[in-house]
Amino acid sequence: MSSAVLAVTALVLALGVVGQLLSMKLQVPSVLFHILSGVLIGPHVLGLVSLETFGDGLFVIVGVGVAVIVFEGAFELKRERLQRAPQAVVGMVSVGAVVMFLGTAAVVHYLIGPGWEVALLIGALMIATGPTVITPILEVVTVREQVASVLEAEGIINDVTAAVLAVVIFELLVVGNGSYGSVFLGFLERVGVGVAAGLAVAAVVYYALTHLDISPDSAPHVTRLIVFAGIVGTYAIADTVAAESGVAAAATAGIVLGNVELPHRDAIESFERDIRAIVLSFIFIVLAALLDFGDIAQLGLAGVLVVVVVALVVRPGVVFLSVRSWRFTREEKLFLSLVGPRGIIPASVATVFAIQLQDAGQSEAAQALVGVVFLIIFATVVIQAGLARQIADRLGVIPMKVIIAGGGRVGRTLARQLEQRGENVVLVDIDRDVVREVRELGFTAHEGDATESDVLRSLGIDDAKIVVAATGDDNDNLLVSQLARSKFDIERVYARVNRPENVDAFDTLDVTAIDASLATAWSIDNEIERPAMAHWMNELGEGHEVVEIEVTAEDLAGKTIREVNEAIPSGCIVAVIGRGEDTHVPDADEMIEYGDHVTFLGDAEAVREAARRFHPHS
Repeated sequence: MSSAVLAVTALVLALGVVGQLLSMKLQVPSVLFHILSGVLIGPHVLGLVSLETFGDGLFVIVGVGVAVIVFEGAFELKRERLQRAPQAVVGMVSVGAVVMFLGTAAVVHYLIGPGWEVALLIGALMIATGPTVITPILEVVTVREQVASVLEAEGIINDVTAAVLAVVIFELLVVGNGSYGSVFLGFLERVGVGVAAGLAVAAVVYYALTHLDISPDSAPHVTRLIVFAGIVGTYAIADTVAAESGVAAAATAGIVLGNVELPHRDAIESFERDIRAIVLSFIFIVLAALLDFGDIAQLGLAGVLVVVVVALVVRPGVVFLSVRSWRFTREEKLFLSLVGPRGIIPASVATVFAIQLQDAGQSEAAQALVGVVFLIIFATVVIQAGLARQIADRLGVIPMKVIIAGGGRVGRTLARQLEQRGENVVLVDIDRDVVREVRELGFTAHEGDATESDVLRSLGIDDAKIVVAATGDDNDNLLVSQLARSKFDIERVYARVNRPENVDAFDTLDVTAIDASLATAWSIDNEIERPAMAHWMNELGEGHEVVEIEVTAEDLAGKTIREVNEAIPSGCIVAVIGRGEDTHVPDADEMIEYGDHVTFLGDAEAVREAARRFHPHS
């Protein structure tokens, strides 16, 4: 028997490695390949894995594995990342969690037909997304920092909410005689146990890492062991006191340790990523192997409707009620709405509960629970996670970086303007206090000297489309510009020039130089001669917008401005047309040509819609 388990374990790990390799090769989240591998070795295909293969120890392994994954995700959830989209994060883990919980429960109750207790249990489990599915997506889909932060924070915090709330509902409502009011108190009790255990173990681990006298040669190794022991310990302590509070404990310990100064942090992060990859592969493949297609098939059309409503109505409702910040474009909100796959927490907890319901003689409830939960998991992972990159490409939410050197007033104002347009902005400044202030404003900022190539490389300049040198020192701006143009071959480099006599030096580098004195003079002249227009331009990013695009919509080329007015939303106008070396204001009978550069001016949303119509891939 032991040799058979060993062989199956080796096969599962091998399939996990293959899934990771395919993920990197095809740029598709690895969980998709893990689920397909699990179905392949499960009882419906090869029959190599069943519930009896690993026995009662399976769910202990799954529990510890989930703790490792949650800890790793929480460890990466830095305070400054949460500051990039605080309103959206709070919304997704509060209002969003409630809407997903009650919305899913109502859909399941009215379409599938189980009692409210089981429907609420399913609704609680569907709150969770989790790092098991979000992290693999973000490894192959590069989105702006605030979008990634919302997905990561939602995954960590809502995993805890889902696990704890589901256990309380199951114990008090499904198999117990508790009241609906007691659910809230039970939830708070388990979360409290988890948070207390997580804080206590985090304090012990922190003390051990910062006070133990360890030789430099063995310090990274010992550090990894201490952290891993802390993860398992905090999970075991909390879960022994109150079921499923171990997930809250692991998340708490991860967030605390991730936001304090620790020695050998790089070694910890590298170790955690490796462990996560192994655990993620094993858990997803094994749980997918236990999938009973009979329970899913019994749901019929009603099951399909549940998936459709949850994925295309409830989830978008959650996002558009929760994410209201100007930092998120409409396309980014759509991406968040369409990419919310369910992960390990619903799968593992639903499997355990189904077994207990079967033993208690509630087979119909068990079948409804497993069928609905696994159908939603399978559908969202295959479609939403599997097509995440295609969805992101279609919506245009994978922007190349814009690196701004200088976090002063000029850099911050420019960053706000660019972020409002959906750009992926990274600020860098040598002053630690400036970096802290910029981060508090919600921008992505790094401390470093932008005149050093290693610093620019660490910021991801190889993936940048624009570099802006916006410091108050012309020499620094010239060095940044020279590195960007000559060493990293960035085509679009812009520089702030504080002294007019230095403009020629930037021109020789083929850098677009912005003379600060001339820019100031133009601004004053605008205030004198055209104050209304100047005030309107100063409000760009606050409801107003000016955008120049290249005409690539073939159905609009060859038509006059008068003829394409129907394609231009009300609230914006075609202000300028650029054709070759000529730039002019068009009249109504001028014909638009393919490749023209058209400048739209007007209300922000109308301008963006017009830009998408004239340049479909903008």
